[in-house]
Amino acid sequence: MEVEHAVKAGKAGADFIGKVFAESKRKVTVEQAVRLVKSVQDINPCPEAVGVFRNASAEEVNRIARECRLDRVQLSGQESIEYCRDITFPIIKVVHVSDDARADIILAQVQKWYEVMKRQKFLCLLDTVVNGQYGGTGVTFDWRIAKAVAARFPVMVAGGLTPENVAEMVREVKPWGVDVASGVETNGRKDPVKIDTFIRTVWNME
Repeated sequence: MEVEHAVKAGKAGADFIGKVFAESKRKVTVEQAVRLVKSVQDINPCPEAVGVFRNASAEEVNRIARECRLDRVQLSGQESIEYCRDITFPIIKVVHVSDDARADIILAQVQKWYEVMKRQKFLCLLDTVVNGQYGGTGVTFDWRIAKAVAARFPVMVAGGLTPENVAEMVREVKPWGVDVASGVETNGRKDPVKIDTFIRTVWNME
């Protein structure tokens, strides 16, 4: 993500803007993340800065979050409950949904997370896992699973969302929030028009 894309997202009304520190084509350095955070500070309301990590040490996550002045961290790997207790920032924990996942199993996982993390500022995010690739797949999962979870808990939904299908998903699932990456890209680069259309479509569902 470039500064211009962060500003576009913030001005369009994004609540969160992610900075990817996990190994990915979207990975940013600490210096780049700091610039992105600063670029939206004057937007009112100011979107929260979220750092995306995967199986990094808790020490590294806390250090980067402090250096970049992040508001939250998103943990997208196999981080355990014990691990999360060592994180000193509000957490968004990804629960991975495979193509053969069952709603009752995913619901039980989410319920356990909310029960054990109730003393921390915490959210669950449901995202697709495909062939060991966690997030950024551009592939949707069965929204009936998300609907079952969203009826019980505040949950974010990711996975294959685009400006064309996000309205349908929000109507069907009624999630707490949505997350998008590849769905607002063109040829692997963030597309300002798609960013604006996606965010405004979600807000128009309110």
